[in-house]
Amino acid sequence: MTDRVYPSATKPNGTATTTAPAATNHHNHHQPLPVPPAKAPLRHPYRQNPPHPAPRHRRSRRTHFCCCFCWSIFILLLLLTIAAIAAAIAYSIYRPQRPTFAFTSLKLSQFNLTTAADDSTTLTTKLNLTLSSTNPNKKLTFSYFPIQISAITTSEVQIGQSSFTNFTSSPKNITYIHTSLRSTSQVLDADSVASLRSDLKKKSGLPLKVLLDTKVVIKADNLKTKKLGIRIKCEGVHVTAPKGKSASVASVGKAKCKVDLRVKIWKWTF
Repeated sequence: MTDRVYPSATKPNGTATTTAPAATNHHNHHQPLPVPPAKAPLRHPYRQNPPHPAPRHRRSRRTHFCCCFCWSIFILLLLLTIAAIAAAIAYSIYRPQRPTFAFTSLKLSQFNLTTAADDSTTLTTKLNLTLSSTNPNKKLTFSYFPIQISAITTSEVQIGQSSFTNFTSSPKNITYIHTSLRSTSQVLDADSVASLRSDLKKKSGLPLKVLLDTKVVIKADNLKTKKLGIRIKCEGVHVTAPKGKSASVASVGKAKCKVDLRVKIWKWTF
């Protein structure tokens, strides 16, 4: 026989018993599972004390700049040292010297100051000039480009100008420059006229200076420089106005010529 299940808590013999509901897998399957407590998000240890990348970045830039600056100074000094050594070696080999220029003769064959009816004054002149150019070097050659020549009084009045063709001055060679300087109907202002008439009355004659402007290339064996500006300034010349058709010969015994290199850097000429 099988046992019966009674709905009450009493058995057939009248005895009361207390029974707990049986826990079955069926009832447990439908009950909700307990929710675990929420956990705080984990933080990485390195985020507790965040780094400061900005100062480190600025420090690295400063270090990089200092390093580049030091290397630039070092390279510049190295290049200057190499250039100085090369210049010293070249100087010891070639012993370069500047060319020399000297007055040979100057003749003033025409000098006319003419005043017109409107009180304007014009100047007409003609000068014959001879200069010598000497190359004192043994291993250097000077190649001159066309030369612009002008004759000026000490009061800065130009009384003649001309040009001379290009030429080459070989080592230990002398070249003569012959040219005629002219001024044709040059209009002068009142101050220039007054200074000219005053200079013509001097016993020593009209003081003149001659300027030569040109460019030169210096060659040594297979080496040569770029074009270098050069100015020759000759002073100490005195000449009187010619009388009649005979030319007046200038006194050039005390004349001296000075040679200056005119180096141009950007807009300035030295």
